Amino acid sequence: MNVDYHIPAMPQESIDGLNIQAGGTYVDVTFGGGGHSRLILSKLGATGRLYGFDQDEDAEANIPDDPKFTFVQSNFAYLSNFMDWYGVTQIDGLLADLGVSSHHFDDETRGFSFRFDAPLDMRMNKKAKKTSADILNTATEEALADIFYLYGELKNARAIARAIVKCRADKPLQTVNDFLEALQPFVGKEKEKKYLAQAFQALRIEVNGEIQALKEMLVQAEKLLKSGGRLVVITYHSLEDRIVKNYLKTGNFEGKKEQDFFGNVETPFKAINNRVIIPSDEEVARNPRVRSAKLRIVEKI
Repeated sequence: MNVDYHIPAMPQESIDGLNIQAGGTYVDVTFGGGGHSRLILSKLGATGRLYGFDQDEDAEANIPDDPKFTFVQSNFAYLSNFMDWYGVTQIDGLLADLGVSSHHFDDETRGFSFRFDAPLDMRMNKKAKKTSADILNTATEEALADIFYLYGELKNARAIARAIVKCRADKPLQTVNDFLEALQPFVGKEKEKKYLAQAFQALRIEVNGEIQALKEMLVQAEKLLKSGGRLVVITYHSLEDRIVKNYLKTGNFEGKKEQDFFGNVETPFKAINNRVIIPSDEEVARNPRVRSAKLRIVEKI
């Protein structure tokens, strides 16, 4: 595993949650540095299979030399398409570690982090058409306000959108520093990092269509999982956690509890951990990026 690429979150808890069967078929939809995948492979026997998805071509450098493993360079929104392509109709477990990899934050050239000046890009898939610069320079003021409010949960999203439109009228926003300049009037010193993280998160989610992709993947995962199969999901911010929690509890994204004749909540899943699992203090000390991580495990009914 390329440790510099990405340290997997809650590795042991994730693998335990999958309840791996030696001859089973598993999917790691967030391959990244391959940390979780290698742990899954170590539990598989000769007939076991693991499919690893990652839309970033950089992840190919981390592919393990193991005949049980198949790498799929694709967004996990296309999970069903590729499983169909490989002749897989049912799976025993699926793992999704939704955090952005350390690799993306630490790559000074791709514009994911406010720590480095770089072109405003933020595409996970380098072949995708729209960059973050395209969105900042072409989206309407109303659309920009929605992005920062819905995906960054920033209360002054309208004022940010107005400022961006004003800035781009003078010159297009092309670099991270251009974006930081536009945000400067809204950033208080005491919560500067948190505020910038929320603004950058909002733009990244929009560029990569992350919310729609997450919803599509969860629906497809539910259909693919065998009865008794496990779904293990790690979330990092309240927006994606709300979506995952609602879907795993009720089988829909609104969290509406449908009840049967006897008043039992109808859901495709049974919770394995009644309380959300969070990383230990020791893990957070080793890897501060997992501080906000939440792990949920369910079994297909």
